[in-house]
Amino acid sequence: MNGNIKKRNIWIFHHYATPPNINGFTRPYDLGVNLINKGYNVTVFAASFLHLANVNLIDDKRLYIINNDSDIPFVFINTPSYGDSYIKRIINMGVYYKRLFTVTKKYIENHQKPDLIIASSPHPLTMVAGIKIAKKLGIPCICEVRDLWPEVFFMDGIIKKETIVGKLLLKGERWIYKEADAIIFLKEGDYTYITDNKWDIAQGGEINLDKCHYINNGVDIEKFYKQMNNNILDDPDLNNNKKFNVVYTGAIRPINNVGNILDAASLLKDYKDIQFLIYGDGNQLEDLKQRVINEQLTNVKLKGYVDKKYIPYVLSRSSVNILNYSQKYNWSRGNSSNKLFEYMASGKPIISTVKMGYCLLEKYNCGLSLERNTPEELAKTILKVYEMPEETYRKMGQNGKQGARDFDYKVLTQKLISVMESYI
Repeated sequence: MNGNIKKRNIWIFHHYATPPNINGFTRPYDLGVNLINKGYNVTVFAASFLHLANVNLIDDKRLYIINNDSDIPFVFINTPSYGDSYIKRIINMGVYYKRLFTVTKKYIENHQKPDLIIASSPHPLTMVAGIKIAKKLGIPCICEVRDLWPEVFFMDGIIKKETIVGKLLLKGERWIYKEADAIIFLKEGDYTYITDNKWDIAQGGEINLDKCHYINNGVDIEKFYKQMNNNILDDPDLNNNKKFNVVYTGAIRPINNVGNILDAASLLKDYKDIQFLIYGDGNQLEDLKQRVINEQLTNVKLKGYVDKKYIPYVLSRSSVNILNYSQKYNWSRGNSSNKLFEYMASGKPIISTVKMGYCLLEKYNCGLSLERNTPEELAKTILKVYEMPEETYRKMGQNGKQGARDFDYKVLTQKLISVMESYI
């Protein structure tokens, strides 16, 4: 874009979005800052209660606040705190949805009208609001589908597909896909959800697959290597060159099944130069610490929370990085985990404890996937990397490093621009 062309205004609705200086979901920022560099104006609308930090940015009756501390203005909408309460979290979602209408109406009074809205899940109410607000303003809405609700509830057994609630959720989901001007899926195979349900035009449905696009999560390559070189974590375990470091980073909660790593570590206790370093926090951390003591797992170190700026260095000092998941998810459509791309960028081999469809580890030959998610299989695969010929090992790491460049946020933003410019 040149200076004679009016800058297009893009609004991004994302319940859990934060700038990089706040612990949260930074995809809207990462895409948004690159959009700004390409000549767009970007504003992000998020909830004031920070999901990961358990902090509310608004402690009074203000309807919203504007945060200009980063390259992108963030409009934080006043939503109630919920802590560990599932019911209060649902209420929080409803309040965010309802207040999006009021806040955006007031925001336009002092700012320019948007040319396009990008409405991102994880919960579908954000996409419903995006579509409705866009229709009122006479502009297009792109819906970004992070998780396939309500499929995750059906698989978890929380809701049955055949119940009234299940059918209503499916009806609402179908409406979103029909009414959205475009759909961005974060996993390569997510479009098959539409074909599996026979909602596409070719099977007599209403949804045109031509408006479905794939833009995964990714990594800011330049920032990653800058942090890797400049933010050195003083950790004697991590910096022990005589050890083979099996590293996990991320939340320590049931979906990540970190106890499985401890089970594998127990099977490898006789290998004195293999150690397991686990970085992260979560509601299972204390239980795992007790397991380490009770089972005398001297080869396991639970490091707790570390600032995100140290993660690139941590990963670069690993010998192998573990993508550890439970099976309570449909992995056949791919993976959109942020850590996958950080792991790839680190230049170290990756082990995934689940076998995925559209597998990037296979595509780029940068890691190994377990056929069965058991401690025995994980231990055996760790040993496979441990005993791997040096040339094969280095090649696998370099493949990941090169593959990560396909998921640099500069590349992903260009894909997003291609989608946007088809509708504005």
